[in-house]
Amino acid sequence: MQRWPPLATNGPPTAWRGYWWVALWSVPIVAVPVADWFLPPDIHLAYLLVVPLALSTAFADTRRTAVLAALAVAALIAAGAERHALTTENVLVQLLSLVLFSLLLLLVTRLREQQQRQLAGVRRVSEATQAVLMRPLPRRAGPVSLASAYVAAEAEARIGGDLYALVRTAGATRLIIGDARGKGLDAIGDIQAVLGAFRFGANQYSTLSDLATALDHSVRWDLAQTPGSDVAEWPGERFVTAAVLEIPDCAPHARLISFGHVPPLLLHNGTVKPIEVRDPAPPLGLGALAESSHTPMTFRFTQGDRLLLYTDGVSETRDGQGAFYPLEERLAAWAHHRPDTFVRTIRDDLQEFSGGCHADDMALIVLEREESPVRPHIHPNPRHL
Repeated sequence: MQRWPPLATNGPPTAWRGYWWVALWSVPIVAVPVADWFLPPDIHLAYLLVVPLALSTAFADTRRTAVLAALAVAALIAAGAERHALTTENVLVQLLSLVLFSLLLLLVTRLREQQQRQLAGVRRVSEATQAVLMRPLPRRAGPVSLASAYVAAEAEARIGGDLYALVRTAGATRLIIGDARGKGLDAIGDIQAVLGAFRFGANQYSTLSDLATALDHSVRWDLAQTPGSDVAEWPGERFVTAAVLEIPDCAPHARLISFGHVPPLLLHNGTVKPIEVRDPAPPLGLGALAESSHTPMTFRFTQGDRLLLYTDGVSETRDGQGAFYPLEERLAAWAHHRPDTFVRTIRDDLQEFSGGCHADDMALIVLEREESPVRPHIHPNPRHL
């Protein structure tokens, strides 16, 4: 569901790129005085010079527009000279009008180039922000291979209100996926609070319960200290749903704590099963409203199993008739795919289902356990090590 990048037209021109548009739009401009040579005296085509000149400004930069404008003025002078009418009032008015029109087009082109440069700068800042906050997930973490996809709802953004992160610890892989209350760029501050707390705590706490408790306290404090995008917004209205997952390297199971997040989907032997947490904790930021012990749910996750973590932007995608995307129904047919193919298939199917339109941010992670968990052998006599 990635968008096609916009056509870049204002970069440094190469030999071909610098003259291709000039050569293309020069043909109809040069054709005007050539055609005037063969047409009757009462038929004039000079007014058509503004058509290729105006169309070219949608693609050409200021320099190439200036070249085409000069060529159009020269073509009009040539057409007037052919008919021996260069000094007549009619031709002089046409010439003055063409010069003024060319100057206006140069001004518009210049403004468009400035806007494109500003937009390119915003994109670079957005990409740098995403690189800092949403670091790319590795293709493999311990005995688990994985792939991910992220689509922001806002047209020019590379990051939105969803988040994910992975941290390798001693003998385990810990993951978080979440969805901030807001969407788009307004939720970046909340995302930073969650990701910073998770990355710091993932290697500090030995149990998933301790990590979840520290994560909730840290995010609650951070959201209370930082103002939201709406000055009338109070801290209780800002929260992040999240799922925190731990996959031990040497055990055939995984542990999950849900902060009000949509349940992950486990694919085992061709069947799809939601991992429903019986007693989910409140979303991050709302922990003060209801105390939780943050007891993880343990479920089997063995070799060949696949686990899909996602945000509600995936499951709540609608088609043209308003029907929700049938995620669970479609996953079973793709259960044999590798994680990267799995993610690509889901993404393409979502785009086809929604017609390329989505109103919410989307994030998804597919994990596959590739190796049978084997406990490390510890020799009983250290002297033989």
